[in-house]
Parts: sequence; structure tokens; C-alpha cells
Amino acid sequence: MLLAGFDAGQTTTRCRIVELVGDHWREIATGLGPGISHLEAANGTERFQAAIRTSSANAGAIGSLDAAVIGASGIERGTPLEERASRLMARTLDLAPERALATGDERTALRGAFPEQPGIVAISGTGMICVGRNGQGVEHRCGGWGWRLDGAGAAFDLGHQGLQLSLRMADGRLPDHPLREELWNLLGCSSSEELKALVVSPAFRTAQFAALAPAVVSAAENGLKEARWIVDRSAAAQAESIHAVAVVLGLSQPQVVGQGGAFEHLLLFRNAVREALSETLPEAQWCDPVGDACDGALNLARDLVIRPR
Repeated sequence: MLLAGFDAGQTTTRCRIVELVGDHWREIATGLGPGISHLEAANGTERFQAAIRTSSANAGAIGSLDAAVIGASGIERGTPLEERASRLMARTLDLAPERALATGDERTALRGAFPEQPGIVAISGTGMICVGRNGQGVEHRCGGWGWRLDGAGAAFDLGHQGLQLSLRMADGRLPDHPLREELWNLLGCSSSEELKALVVSPAFRTAQFAALAPAVVSAAENGLKEARWIVDRSAAAQAESIHAVAVVLGLSQPQVVGQGGAFEHLLLFRNAVREALSETLPEAQWCDPVGDACDGALNLARDLVIRPR
């Protein structure tokens, strides 16, 4: 029996094919394909299908799968969008509807990091989200409600607050600092007016805010107290979500995995999250994930076979 697990991002989609033998699997191949966008976006359906079709074909799996799961950003559990995306995936791979599932990438990350055991995954990349599961299989998530509502704890938030700080410097509300010029140069701006016009243009994306995060964190490391306040505030928001998930799920000594670019590349931010969490949940234990998001998708695909929906 062949299973496929997909991890879909905005630039790349990975597909891992395994052969299920009893309760274990043997990896067959991994294929890459293009990224996806939200199904409601322009060409969203076509991009979704192309990502699935290309990555699975590159793994040699078209027409031969028994079950498949894809994790993608923005697909909320139990919503009409999840049902729509799952049906679309089933048609694309010629699978029975009950053997295909499209869900949020936070769920595949959770099942990859903690295949069966309880635990919490905190993700901080361009955006953020925190999700956990207890010993009874109950899941709960915090954060990740979109940058317009809930961006604190993400690289977007660090960059966004950094730009706000730069405007205060430009206005004279704060002393000027090399950070302001660095941020403006990264965006190709030379004045507050240019900056304002840029960020309200339809072409400006949250990823462009997130790309500024390393400069803000570097300024904090080099002693700019306002930048350090930004880092600490954002880290506290991420720690708050981890703590809330632990409380809701009744996890008094949870294992926690940190994932995403901000955790991986921004050391000061990562340490600030850990320090903030140690104050509210000192029993939490940071650990390495058992597997990745493709493994998590494969665990969910195996559930479709063993424990059908």
C-alpha cells in the first residue's frame, strides 16, 4: 500500500512516497513541485493541482496511491475550505474522497514532530501559529489568525515594528540610528513618504516585512534598546500562545518544538521565547522533532487507511 505526504509552501511543494507494511513504512522517493497559493487567490485552484500533480509525478506516484495528505498554510481544520481542498486533491490524484485530506500545515508539523505522543509545536516564520495535542488525541491551536489580526510572535511582526520604529526616528520622536537607513535601503526607500506609498501598494507582501526581521534583531543584539523591546514583546506573544495551548490541553510538563525561520535563524528571538516561557511554564521541555511535515502528512494518511474518517 502506497501513501503520499505533501508539504506545500508558497515556493516549493514536497511529496514523500512510502510503502506501508503493517504499522511501519519504507520510503520510496521524494519529489518536488511548484508552490501553492490560497485557493481563493487568482489561479489558486490551478496552482494547488499543479503542485500536487508535479511533486507526486516527480516521486513516481501518479495513479498508484492508496491515500494522501497535504499540509498547506491557511487551510483551517473543519472548514468548508478544508473539504473543498480535500475533494480537489482526491480528484487530482484519482483517489476516493475518504482517502485524501488537505489540512493546515501546522497539523502536519505537529504529527511529524510528535507522531503519537503529546506535545506542542510553535511555528514562527513569516507568520506564526502554535498547536498541540494531549494524550487523549485532543488538539488545540493558538495564534496564526492572519497578519491583520494576529501577527505578534512572527518575523512579520519584527519587521513591521521595526519600520514603525524607523518612522519615529525619521520624525525626530527618537534619535536617529543606522537601523533606520538599513531598513529603508532594504526596501529601496529614501523618505517616510516613499515608505508609506510602498507598504500600502497591492504588490507589497507580508514576506517583505518579514525579510526585515534579521536587521531588527541584529540592532537589538548590538544594544538598541527599542529594537530589543520589539524582540522581547514578540517573543512574549509566542510564549503566551505556547502557555495557552498547554493550559487548554492540560499539559503540565509539555514537550515543545520550535520551528520556522525565526526560530532557526534568529538566535536572540529564539532565546527570548524560551526565557519568556520559562517564566510562565518552567516545566516545559524544549526538544527536537521526531520527523518533519512530510512525515506528519504520512502519519495522517496512514490514519485514513487504518482509522477512516
